[in-house]
Amino acid sequence: MATEPRPGRGEKHSVEPTERVGQAVEHVGQVVGQAQQAVEHAVGDIGSYIRTQREAAQVSMRQLARTAGVSNPYLSQVERGLRKPSAEILQQIAKGLQISAEALYVRAGILEERPAGKVTDAVLTDPTLNERQKRVLLDVYESFRRENGLAVSAADTPNETRK
Repeated sequence: MATEPRPGRGEKHSVEPTERVGQAVEHVGQVVGQAQQAVEHAVGDIGSYIRTQREAAQVSMRQLARTAGVSNPYLSQVERGLRKPSAEILQQIAKGLQISAEALYVRAGILEERPAGKVTDAVLTDPTLNERQKRVLLDVYESFRRENGLAVSAADTPNETRK
């Protein structure tokens, strides 16, 4: 009766290459499935968010579709989570709803959410500013904050003389 050799001390039982490939394929399948679910959730989330904002602004779907330069059926599909709008379409929808395009980009997963504060909120919700002006104001504001943050930490270092 033949017996299989057992791995000795310190030796690891080797896994067949085909078994490793199978495990890798299974893992990739799981990751793809999770990513797909995340995208589907983001698409649905952006659609319901657009619908909520449209209804709050008391804008009809037809009016928003015309303003955004898309068809009525397409906008309906976006709101129901069946379509994922491009960044350009999101920007047009934001203009039509008079909301920040950045808020839509975050909801759609295009941008990461930035911490908001009173100044940021005030700039983003100001209806008299266009999107470019809001972006420039927020960039300048953040650069001043970073500059002042660095100046404060530099002044706190020992052996620093103040004039």
